[in-house]
Amino acid sequence: MTTAKTVPAERDYADILRTLSEGSVHRNFDPYLDIDWDAPEFRIDPMDPRWVLAPEIDPLGATEWYRSQPLERQIEIGRWRIANAIKVGAAFESILIRGMMQYIMRLPNGSPEFRYCLHEMTEECNHIQMFQELVNRIGVDVPGMRPVFKALSPFIGVAGGYAWAILFIGILGGEEPIDHYQKAVIRNGAQLPPAVVRCMEIHIAEEARHISFANEFLKEHVPAMNSLYRTVCGLAFPLAMRWLAGEIMAPPPEFARTFDIPREVIKEAFWRSPQGAKTLSGYFGDMRSLATELGLMNPVTRRVWRLLRIDGDHSRYRSEPDRRAA
Repeated sequence: MTTAKTVPAERDYADILRTLSEGSVHRNFDPYLDIDWDAPEFRIDPMDPRWVLAPEIDPLGATEWYRSQPLERQIEIGRWRIANAIKVGAAFESILIRGMMQYIMRLPNGSPEFRYCLHEMTEECNHIQMFQELVNRIGVDVPGMRPVFKALSPFIGVAGGYAWAILFIGILGGEEPIDHYQKAVIRNGAQLPPAVVRCMEIHIAEEARHISFANEFLKEHVPAMNSLYRTVCGLAFPLAMRWLAGEIMAPPPEFARTFDIPREVIKEAFWRSPQGAKTLSGYFGDMRSLATELGLMNPVTRRVWRLLRIDGDHSRYRSEPDRRAA
């Protein structure tokens, strides 16, 4: 990777940001204009069988313990788990906003990053409203984040604004598992209550811009870093992916206590069983490709990816479905 910035490269990056900003202006969603919350088809039925966790998508749903539960119990567990995942997604968006706001306030006048980041933060605020409205209507009093992560979240966001490369790696570490899961739900026939599916559709559409920006941001800035900072980023990449996947996609301890789920079942699902390990690794095909493109995948960092059990195939294109044989 060259560290020299050329004028064409800078122009291309500015063009990308301009395109993303225009997309935010002309193709955006409002949670109270674009979702008819009181429509009959969006009414939340607590006993809707579509709350049952799909074994092809959810690692807990793939366990024999879960599949052996009565249907009513599967529905109850699935509704709690999905509501909590939505609550966690809203909390993660708040961390992103804190970090991004810290970052942009140090940018010079005329920076195209300033405009796009504000568009993204506006959309993330809408996502938080949308997610919280959905959680309220589901009617389960879920806690969201794990206790330690919840306590540290204000400081993580602010600190990220000063370690900006790590911030955007962390943004991808949180957005990629959620995006991967939601797309898997849609590809699997969207077998969830319609209100949940509609929120996912909106989130997928706008997160496409957000993930694109984080990718392009790192492609623009990482090659210009000194070798020490690139080394730090290379190690931070897999560590952030694994840590945030656990925080966002695995349930908090209260979940197991509420439903008397055996400890070994939780361990099996997150992420020690073959199915759980496959699900975890599958979140990050795009990120393995990006790390390689950035020159951050070397013998040392590749070993870290493998030790954390998030190695595997590289995506051949953005959001490639996990269809290849192991």
